[in-house]
Amino acid sequence: MDLKGQINKIVEEVSNNPNIKEEFEKEPVKVIEKVIGIDLPDDVVMNIIDGVKAKLTIDSVSKAADTLKGMFK
Repeated sequence: MDLKGQINKIVEEVSNNPNIKEEFEKEPVKVIEKVIGIDLPDDVVMNIIDGVKAKLTIDSVSKAADTLKGMFK
């Protein structure tokens, strides 16, 4: 399984759908298994959750930095 690809797929779903984002914040395991369509072992799910949260954080910081750059031009 391509974990990086699955993480990117989940990040895209969470970023583009407010309902999925809210559900991910409450029940990340359920959302991951729903988006991927596979019941995964707990250790794999936890790695994916960590990856998704990290990518969402990086994306948020990047957007904030871009906004700040635009303000100072």
